[in-house]
Amino acid sequence: MEIIKVSPRGYCRGVIQAIQIAKQTIQDYPDIPVYMLGMIVHNQYIVQEFKKAGVICLEDNHCSRLELLDQIDHGVVIFTAHGVSDAVYKKAEDKGLIIVDATCRDVKTTHDIVREHCKSHDVIYIGKHNHPEAEGVVGLSNRVYLVSSLEEASSLPALDHPLITCQTTLSMMDTEKLIRHCLSLYPDAILMNEICNATTIRQKAVLELKNVDVLIVVGDPHSNNSNQLKKCGVDAGIPRSYLIEHALELKPEMLKKTDRIAVTSGSSTPSVLTEQVISVLNQYAETGQFILPDALPSSMF
Repeated sequence: MEIIKVSPRGYCRGVIQAIQIAKQTIQDYPDIPVYMLGMIVHNQYIVQEFKKAGVICLEDNHCSRLELLDQIDHGVVIFTAHGVSDAVYKKAEDKGLIIVDATCRDVKTTHDIVREHCKSHDVIYIGKHNHPEAEGVVGLSNRVYLVSSLEEASSLPALDHPLITCQTTLSMMDTEKLIRHCLSLYPDAILMNEICNATTIRQKAVLELKNVDVLIVVGDPHSNNSNQLKKCGVDAGIPRSYLIEHALELKPEMLKKTDRIAVTSGSSTPSVLTEQVISVLNQYAETGQFILPDALPSSMF
């Protein structure tokens, strides 16, 4: 059995930056509360590491970032890699909080583009409902229309020279379909596809796999880019594609009647988790024995 380690995989520069900023913040402010507004990146094990270090992580699927700020009276607030709206930033300033902004540079670029276009025109933003990145962009202006399906695009009002842009972590293929549909409805639209390079090259690497029986994606189920990698495996015609959080979720039946297994990981997945999965698969390939580790790695950093 052959194990293919897909490259590139794992951390992107935005995730590395966000983690480094959060770690530095803990050192810089040892004596006052440090809050994280949502998951610093979409991986629960990274979040748990910060909780162990004393960071107060605020996450509630029923609350916006603006509403989560109501839970903070003083101290430091870290904005996650996904970005926040201007209203969230202003509210944190008005509350007198120390702001640490770990927003990914690619997301900041999208914010700048949307702000500029909204001065005179509307924006069609292709993204996921209830995703923090989409929440941040849509919150920039009431001229931003969030679209996640062909049906939603078709129900938009008449718009003059709108900008069409998108969330950075979407499926290339699905987004292209939505973009084509939006352009058919608004032929005078300006297009700026903002799927980031890290997302693009990771998806292309999966889509280009040949003669693979199984794809294993290591990533958090909350991670959109991890879910999209699994979907790319399906789109590439790989018979079986799995999204797992760690090696302990591997099962022998995943590997039956398998000659070639490809392994990749989401851009917010710690490399130690992916390497542990690869180690289990390598041992199985060499010995035929399926042996899971006794525990997950003790540290994700």
